[in-house]
Amino acid sequence: MAPEPVFEPLPGWREYSPAEMEARARTFAEEMQRRRTTRHFSDRRVSRQVIEACLEAAATAPSGAHLQPWHFVVVEDPELKRRIRAAAEKAEEEFYASAPAEWLDALAPLGTDAHKPYLETAPYLIAVFAERYGLADGGERRARYYVSESVGIATGFLLAALHHAGLVALTHTPSPMGFLAELLGRPANERPMMLVVTGYPAADAWVPRLRRKPLEEVVTWR
Repeated sequence: MAPEPVFEPLPGWREYSPAEMEARARTFAEEMQRRRTTRHFSDRRVSRQVIEACLEAAATAPSGAHLQPWHFVVVEDPELKRRIRAAAEKAEEEFYASAPAEWLDALAPLGTDAHKPYLETAPYLIAVFAERYGLADGGERRARYYVSESVGIATGFLLAALHHAGLVALTHTPSPMGFLAELLGRPANERPMMLVVTGYPAADAWVPRLRRKPLEEVVTWR
């Protein structure tokens, strides 16, 4: 029998005046407009406390039935990063050799290829895992709900937190990604979703000259 819900007053919410609300929303939107993905990282150290705080923010994301079906593995060991890079580049070489021409054409403006030196250069790799099902104490499986959606939202929170802290980040999704579970010793009920590479940008970091879609192309008011 499911336990009875226990409720408490809504914590943390603050009401702002309409003018302050608009100003806060505009300030945040402008900050996020400055967020860009780069593949050029510095090996400069970043405090572990900064990463921990960003992960705390990520873990506040809403999730199906509040089951929080995510796990983050933070990799900073140089040898483990080297092994991840070797496995990721092998997967990427196979991808670029067999990917449809249309997909490769879409990637061309980004200047990306199978070489991923940043996987060793950046101080942190954060492997994001999705918990496909839970396990009870006796080993029985327990369902998880809206797993991809929940983990996607949490990862979005993480990217925003890293940017807000003054770091850059890159999402990397080698295919297949099974090697991550093996290298990082994760259980069978977890599926690797992506790597979030993060740190300071290199002194000569560049990004492709791209433009985001204007609001009217991505929003409809009814």
